[in-house]
This record gives sequence, structure tokens and C-alpha cells, in this order.
Amino acid sequence: MENILHGKQLTFYVVGLSYKKADAEIRGKFSLDDNGKNNLLNQAKEEGIESLFSISTCNRTEIYGFAQHPFQLIKLLCDNSLGTVEDFQNYAYIYKNKEAIEHLFKVGTGLDSQILGDFEIISQIKQGFVESKKKELSNAYTERLVNAVIQASKRVKNETEISSGATSVSFAAVQYIMNTIENIGEKKLVLFGIGKIGRNTCENLVKHSKNDHIVLINRTKEKAEKIAGKFHLIVKEYSQLQEEIQSADVLIVATGAQNPTIDASLLNPKKPLLILDLSIPKNVDENVKKVEGVTLVHMDHLSQITDETLEKRKEHIPAAEYIIEEIIEEFLTWTKARKFAPTIHSLKEKLANIKQAELNYQRKKLNNFNEEQAEIISNRIIQKITTHFANHLKQDDTSVDESIEWIEKVFQLNE
Repeated sequence: MENILHGKQLTFYVVGLSYKKADAEIRGKFSLDDNGKNNLLNQAKEEGIESLFSISTCNRTEIYGFAQHPFQLIKLLCDNSLGTVEDFQNYAYIYKNKEAIEHLFKVGTGLDSQILGDFEIISQIKQGFVESKKKELSNAYTERLVNAVIQASKRVKNETEISSGATSVSFAAVQYIMNTIENIGEKKLVLFGIGKIGRNTCENLVKHSKNDHIVLINRTKEKAEKIAGKFHLIVKEYSQLQEEIQSADVLIVATGAQNPTIDASLLNPKKPLLILDLSIPKNVDENVKKVEGVTLVHMDHLSQITDETLEKRKEHIPAAEYIIEEIIEEFLTWTKARKFAPTIHSLKEKLANIKQAELNYQRKKLNNFNEEQAEIISNRIIQKITTHFANHLKQDDTSVDESIEWIEKVFQLNE
């Protein structure tokens, strides 16, 4: 888990924050768009970071990488987002070495997701690593680690029922609307913006509510028309937003703006209005709550809606953890072997030189010297000795660095 680069000792860290401690506003500050991610990678390259990748979703922003000190990674995050070091200290976390590895596995297999068993994050991890690799910000360690997490994610998905049943933020949104609004099929729904969660909510609404008068409004009408065709929605101009909201029963906001796009000044409802804000950062100003008849529900509230599906999923956590432990064990064995492999290789060479010198001596001394037999026997002895050393180095309680130093000293491998 530690790496030596140009004589400096590097440690594998994760620095980041998630929905567990940081609310939507703080997560919004630290979120990285494509441009932010790209700038972060370029800066990492300039600052001599050897290997690093990042993920940023509505629920978390994290950087995984090798550094001498975690502050190198925290600085990269704060320099390329609106987050401050002070906010980081209050809301974020730092894990290193094995803890960092375990955290990545939990994230990648949906065990750390806001909704248990949500597997969308694994594609973000893959993508984050691919972007880093393009910029030569990866090494054999992170490549092997990401591949191990992908493998764990596939196995957890296929071998357990942790992702069974339709549960996601968008599903929770639909459930909330269906439970709150009577005769949903006859009500007017307005979807403003076409963020991913908004699109999924819309798709679920069309499916479950049998409502055929859902209005879609987006700043770019062409994009709205593309989506609308797929879901059979009505598209209206952005200029008609205020007018459409006035006659709506439900307003779903899924824009990707950095500041609120809906506030009290836009509202003059003629009847009760339910607003769902599915955006990170929040895109609906809290002042809408002061408008009579308006109910505002944010994504964070929806995520707390636990239904039977989620309770059932929890039963499969031990099975998922067992798979993760197995794959982490394989990965750690590989990292240990990778660390001591050069020493074992040098030891083999040293023993081969000793063998060669001894065979040369015996060849001169003995008339009936059986070279072939001597070669076979001595090679088997060398193999057995090096296997003993390798087995010692593989053991969990072995201090690998100390043992390597001792072997190198005893066999004078560096001379």
C-alpha cells in the first residue's frame, strides 16, 4: 500500500465527503464538473502526483491517490471546486492504506450508497480511472485495485440480492408523489430541467401514474424535445415556465445550475403545489416554503424514505461483505507479493551464483562428477529455500519491510 518514488515514501489515501455528513449545499460546493475533474488531473500532473483518480456524484466527491501527505489531495480538491479547507475539516474524511481500499470496495459495491445496493457509482469509478490513465496518472497498483473493485461489484450484483427491487432516488420520488397526490393520472406535472435523476423520475412517473399530460421545460428546447419524444411528454418554451407552474399540481426540478433556478417570485399557485428538488446543489430556494399552499421536498428527504425493499436488501449485506473480503484478501496478497518479488528474485540469483561456484569446484575435484544430477538437486534445494522465504513474507503478521531488509543484509543482496 506504500510506494517508494524518487526516494520518497508515498501512501495510498482517499479524501472526500459524502451524504453521510455533508448536506446537499456542502456537497454542491465540493462537486466537480467535467471541467473541474480535468483541471484537477492537470494540476496533479504538474504537482508530481504519480497516481490518482476522482469521482463526483450528487452523493459524494472523492479523490483516491498516492501522496506523501493527504493535504496534497485536499488542496487539489479545494483548488478545483468551491469547497474550502475549513469546510473540508468539518465535513470530510481521510482514509489511508487498507481503510482506503475497504472504503473504495464499499462504494463500488453499493454498500456505502445513499440507497443501499445502488450500483450506478461503479461506472463513475471506471470512468474516473480511464480519465486518469489517459493523462498517465495511473500505476499498476491503482489499475489492479480498480479492476478488483469492478470484479467485486459484478459478483455482489450477481451472487446476492442486495440490488433487488426498484429502489433509487427517482423511484422514491415517484413513490412520494403517488402517495401524496390523489388521482395522479389526472393532475398536471411539470418537469423543469433534464438532469439524470429527473429523467429517471419522469420515466417512472409515465410508467406508474398513467399520466399523459406531463410538461417538460428546459433552457435548451432541442434537448427537451429529444427526451420528450422518448417519454411522450409535452414540451413548452422556457419563457412559459412561470405560466406553466401556476397551473401545476407537481413541479419536479432537475436542473444542473450552481444557484437556485426556482424561487418564491416565480410562484403564484392557484392550488396546492408540491415541489420536488432533485438537483445537487439545491436548485429551489427555501423561500418557496413561505408561499401559501407550497410543499418543498428535497432529494435528501426522499433518500430517507425506506420501504420494505430496502429492509430486505439489508439482509444481504453479510453475503456482499464476504465477497468483498475475499477479493480484498487476493488484492492484498498481490500487493505484498509485488513488494517482496524483487527481493525473492535477487535471493534466487544469489543462491544460483553460490550453486554455480560450488558446482565448478566439485567438477574439478571429482572425477565421476554427475553434473546433471547435481544441477537438478541444487535447483530443487534453491526452490525450496526461496519458497520458505516467500511463505514467511506472505504471512499476515510479517513485517515485510523489516524482513526484506534482514534478507538483503544476510545474503548481501545489495553488494
